[in-house]
Amino acid sequence: MPTIWLGLARELEQGDYDTSSLRAILCGGAAAPLGLIKTFEKRFGIPFYHAYGATETTPLVTFSRLKSYQQNLDEEGILKERSRQGILVPGLKMKVVGNNGEVAWNDEEMGELLLQGPWIADGYYNDERSEQAFIDGWFHTGDVVTVDEEGTIKIVDRTKDLVKSGGEWISSVDIENALMAHEAIFEASVVAIPHPEWQERPIACIVLNDGYEDKVSKETFITYLEPQFPKFWLPDDILFLQEIPKTSVGKFLKRQLREQVKAHYQLNE
Repeated sequence: MPTIWLGLARELEQGDYDTSSLRAILCGGAAAPLGLIKTFEKRFGIPFYHAYGATETTPLVTFSRLKSYQQNLDEEGILKERSRQGILVPGLKMKVVGNNGEVAWNDEEMGELLLQGPWIADGYYNDERSEQAFIDGWFHTGDVVTVDEEGTIKIVDRTKDLVKSGGEWISSVDIENALMAHEAIFEASVVAIPHPEWQERPIACIVLNDGYEDKVSKETFITYLEPQFPKFWLPDDILFLQEIPKTSVGKFLKRQLREQVKAHYQLNE
């Protein structure tokens, strides 16, 4: 998980370690921030690879490697490709389905990733959730992705974590990764809260790196995000936390975080 590698990067920066024997780092479970990839590859000289899968896919679905012609891209282009979740591994089939059927492979249209293959599960044992997750031979992952013309996928969000504001979708993952590229931020997680006019609005929750507590403000990060996103994507607020709740495997526990955010605003009404 990226949260595990964020913690390791902090430890490597603070200590004196020999990492020369590490051949590579493999990251999955969530999209890794560009800043994290850059830290491991440029500062520590450790190749950083993205992969994607799930328990139901036992486990591998995609793997991200540069194609031969992509080796000559500039640093920004290489990092952008390395931050994607990669290409479907041999033996599997995929579909990406949006509101109007399968989406175009233009890296813009978003849809849910559906999978089929010999090592993809076909149901949950004695669990009624199978009716929603396994339909007509396809496993519905619940992950929203885009696909480029090369067939490389990019995780945009979980279906339940997308923010719907004024009829438009906002990717919490994209905002999180942009925030975590800032030198002052250790971790960032974005959740939606109900809004009387726009249906939902994004709220960013961040944990600062040591030493930045008195050097930055909410406005610092809003200004930082402004050139990167449309105005309606910008968080309505930024909350400073000591810790972001996580699952046992290090994923941000957004259900609990939403409750914390709601409690915060109810307390301050």
